[in-house]
Amino acid sequence: MTETTTQVRAPEPVTYLLVDGENIDATLGLSVLGHRPTPEQRPRWERVRSYAAGWGAPVKALFFLNASRGELPASFVQALLAMDFRPLPLSGDITEKVVDIGVQRTLDAIAARRGNVMLLTHDADFVPQLSALLGDGRRVAVVGFPEFVSTRIKALTHDGLEIVDVEAEVGAFNVPLPRVRIIPIEDFDPAAYL
Repeated sequence: MTETTTQVRAPEPVTYLLVDGENIDATLGLSVLGHRPTPEQRPRWERVRSYAAGWGAPVKALFFLNASRGELPASFVQALLAMDFRPLPLSGDITEKVVDIGVQRTLDAIAARRGNVMLLTHDADFVPQLSALLGDGRRVAVVGFPEFVSTRIKALTHDGLEIVDVEAEVGAFNVPLPRVRIIPIEDFDPAAYL
């Protein structure tokens, strides 16, 4: 009689790409542009997904939407599906921050799994969950407009959190945005402003 052993393989590493759709849209429209973005001023989500893939693991892309009013942006949902994003239209009481709750629960669930995390947001509501993900060998980043990222999130960079500029580093936009941001002198190119 021969003994056989069953080996359990650890799951393959993955990069979880989570998009706080409400926060990114509001920051872009209100803080960066000062008006509702035109189609050419919106992020190119396929570039964000490609950037996440550059971390060297398969990407599981989740896009959180607020559907509390009972409306589903069908054309946008179809576009997300075509780019291999999983739209998560959440609903609840109109006073609930359903997108934040969904992202928080997802980050909590990821903490028990292997994988890197890339979160598009500026919102400090995720600091406890992000903090819990740091320090165990995984790569964790917040992607957005660094000048609008919460200082509480920025404080986590001392623990290894990366802050990634969605325009300059990811290249998610087709047109330059009218941003005023701090420019490291080594990156300053006066020709870009002449």
